[in-house]
Amino acid sequence: MAASGLSRCLSRGPIPTPILSWLLYRKDKPGCSRYYRAAICRKLKVPLAIEEVPTRPIQPDEVRVDVHFCGVNFADILTCQGQYQESPSLPFTPGLELAGQVLEIGTNVSTVKEGDRVISVNNFSTMAEQCIVDQKKLWKIPDGISYQEAAALPVCYGTAILALEQRAWTQPGETVLVTAAAGATGLALIDVASNILQAKVIAAAGSDEKCKLALQRGAKAAVNYSQGNLKEELKKLTGGQGINVVIDAVGGDVCLAALCSLAWEGRMVVIGFAGGAILSIPSNLLLLKNVSAMGVYWTRYQKENFSVFSRCMTSALRYCQEGSIRPYIGGVFKLEEINDAFEHVTQRKTTGKVILSVK
Repeated sequence: MAASGLSRCLSRGPIPTPILSWLLYRKDKPGCSRYYRAAICRKLKVPLAIEEVPTRPIQPDEVRVDVHFCGVNFADILTCQGQYQESPSLPFTPGLELAGQVLEIGTNVSTVKEGDRVISVNNFSTMAEQCIVDQKKLWKIPDGISYQEAAALPVCYGTAILALEQRAWTQPGETVLVTAAAGATGLALIDVASNILQAKVIAAAGSDEKCKLALQRGAKAAVNYSQGNLKEELKKLTGGQGINVVIDAVGGDVCLAALCSLAWEGRMVVIGFAGGAILSIPSNLLLLKNVSAMGVYWTRYQKENFSVFSRCMTSALRYCQEGSIRPYIGGVFKLEEINDAFEHVTQRKTTGKVILSVK
């Protein structure tokens, strides 16, 4: 609208907020607007709001990304409830991962160019139409991978590769137990363990339907831990030999049964506590069979060992391009439906990865 048009509007009285936002909309350069929509957490434990927020200039090492899809993770929900390991200052935009296209690059950026398709891991800011990230936190999406598939890779497959390869040193032919097996990370673990590492996967989940999905996605056997005795079932399935590697995302009694089921020199990797209870590990169980218990706090690798973090991201993209792995999308919500998406994940109404469509 021309300046004279804006003056005429102002002369007619106060302008409603939505119209004012539209009037203030400008194009700094193709694709870059002064305002963009973002999910905002202004108060913990209350529904998020979708608001128009102003852009800011990018710094020399930064990149402005036009977000197409972003992942929804349990960590996002915990952050908005004030229960995550890291607590950003209010107000903030949640979101750890995105897939999108480069809009603008800083003067020092050499890793990507405008128009490149990229994924990114960026703390608490991806659930928005635009996101500014440091160039080192960007990875190009290879040809043949859609934005939707790419958005499902960073957190789930980054965690799976890190837990199985870097921490547990999983070997071909070993038996791997995956708990919460029908969740986004659980299915990624089955995918990587079965198709990349050539391990034999036993899936443990909370319903027969979820166990069936895990079998369809590559597990050799499945146990419904809401029924029967998990420890006894695992003993039967392994012929008493035990589990070589456990990747546990449940905690509590499920974690204890899995720990007791480890084979000689078995390894347990704790990646979360979806069941809500955190197990106090009896140290004598570690001693008796020379087993190891360790953890994976995936995002911290960005600070402590970025080369390992980046290698996991690169591997996930390569495996996906080769067709060796295939992300399972369990639900797609619009950005405006973010609260519905959070509820879907919290109430475990879906299996696989939930993502937000921003376009």
